[in-house]
Amino acid sequence: MSNTIQRFSNRVANYVKYRPGYPPQVLELFKNAMDLTSEKIVADIGSGTGLSTKPFLENGNTVYGVEPNANMREAAEEYLKEFPNFRSHDGTAEQTNLEDASIDFVTAAQAFHWFEPNKTRDEFLRILKPGGYIALIWNERQLDTTEFLRDYENLLTKHAKDYERVRHENIDQEKLGDFFQTGYERATFANEQVFDFEGLQGRVLSSSYMPAEDDPAFPALEKDLRAIFTKYAEQDRIKVFYDTNIYYKRY
Repeated sequence: MSNTIQRFSNRVANYVKYRPGYPPQVLELFKNAMDLTSEKIVADIGSGTGLSTKPFLENGNTVYGVEPNANMREAAEEYLKEFPNFRSHDGTAEQTNLEDASIDFVTAAQAFHWFEPNKTRDEFLRILKPGGYIALIWNERQLDTTEFLRDYENLLTKHAKDYERVRHENIDQEKLGDFFQTGYERATFANEQVFDFEGLQGRVLSSSYMPAEDDPAFPALEKDLRAIFTKYAEQDRIKVFYDTNIYYKRY
C-alpha cells in the first residue's frame, strides 16, 4: 500500500499542469441524473491534486478531498485555496476516517484501480447517507482513433515500467459489477487536450509508470516522443482524445 501511495510523489508538478480535467457535462449529469444540489456533501476519494474536486466546489458543495499522499494533498490545498468549503483530508479508500452516514456523494476519479474493491465498497457504504450515490469516473485515453494515438500507445508500451499492470483500463464490466453488486448506470462524454511538445512531455511524465527525467531511460523516451510529435503535430500542436466515463449507483 505504501508503495502505491507514494508512487506519484515525484509527479505532482506535472500532474497539476498536464492531466486532463473533466468536461462540463459531468457536473450536469450529477445534477440531472443524481439530483446533485449545492447543499450536498461530497467525498472525493483519491482526490490527488484536486482536478476532480474543483467542479463540485465551483457548484457550491462542501467537498472532502480524501488523499493519502502528502505531496498530492499539499498541491490540492494550494490549487483549491480559494474555496473555503474544501476539506483536505488524510485517508485512504479503505479507511477514509470520515464519519458514518455523513456523505451524500462518494466519488473516485482516476483512482479506483488503486483500491482494494471489497474493503472500499464497505467503507464507501459506511460513510454514505441512505439514498446517496457512489460514482467512479475515468478519463480514458482513446488508443487507436488517430495515427498519432496509435503510435503514442506503442511508445508508452515500449518505455513504461509496469504499464500493463497498473493501467485503469484493467477495470472491466465484471469488476465494476462485483463492486456495485447490482446494476449501475453509465454515461460517456467526449474530452480532449491540445499540447505543444512541452505539454505532451509533461503529460507523459505525470504517469507513474513512465521514466522520470532523472531516470537513465528518459533520454530514449524523450527522443521517441519528439519523433512522433514532429511527425503528427499540426501548427506545433497535437490533440489527445479521451472518453470520460462515469459509472454510478444510488444506495
